[in-house]
Amino acid sequence: FNPILMTLILVAAVIAAGAVAGCLGSLLGIGGAVFLVPFLHAGLGLDFGVARAVSLMTVIPTSSVVAAASAGRNTINLRLGMLLEVASAIGGFLAGVTVARVSDRSLSLLFACVTAAIAVLMVTRLEKRNVLDASADIGALGGRFRDDDTGREVSYRVKRLPLGMFASLVAGAVSGTLGIGGGILKVPILNAWCGVPLRAAAATSALMIGVTAVSSVPVFYARGEVNAPIAAAAVLGVLAGSRAGFWVGGRARVKWLKLLMAGVLIAVSLLYFRKWLA
Repeated sequence: FNPILMTLILVAAVIAAGAVAGCLGSLLGIGGAVFLVPFLHAGLGLDFGVARAVSLMTVIPTSSVVAAASAGRNTINLRLGMLLEVASAIGGFLAGVTVARVSDRSLSLLFACVTAAIAVLMVTRLEKRNVLDASADIGALGGRFRDDDTGREVSYRVKRLPLGMFASLVAGAVSGTLGIGGGILKVPILNAWCGVPLRAAAATSALMIGVTAVSSVPVFYARGEVNAPIAAAAVLGVLAGSRAGFWVGGRARVKWLKLLMAGVLIAVSLLYFRKWLA
């Protein structure tokens, strides 16, 4: 085989995978690691630590694109996001301390069960919306934004904040142990139980995972786990995919976004059930 041709094919494959990851990340606020880590690790045979580090680097451009594109739409709830980020950081720290004591097999089973349960929850709430009238009291952490489905400004009030904090704590731990963005847990729980509309939950989560990634990437780089050429190709794809995902998300109905979220959760659940059985 021509080594140059093989290199070009590899770069093209990583860019394409990055585009898919970026699209999912900006569309649903879950981070593209849910797709990119298995692709790099199982598909290309990279070490899991390298795959996780590369994927984490791609979270930063996804978060940046969503933050820039959301300017003026008020979908990002900065106050809520920074409060939940404190819990995520604590969860990530606890994971770093305790993960060595828990087997990968046990972690895989636990995560598979949790994601499957949340997928079922999302399906049961397809027709439910967490929006109030624009004049409603939103409290200290609520928000207002223009709802693309109805074409008018809507409001929402954050409910069950302790549950949201706990979900962020667990999400931070999951992100630190499995290398998958914590948004895959934060977004469904914020939407289903905390009263945050899906668009606002996704945009806020995308910002949060970017903050987490910025603080974590130097650690992986210091360990020598960042493969610079692969990371550069993945970031290029993510930048294009993130813009496409944001464009689609602004025009898609919330019901279909929830179905897509449930589908991604089920796919991740099956992946980790398979890992547990192996």
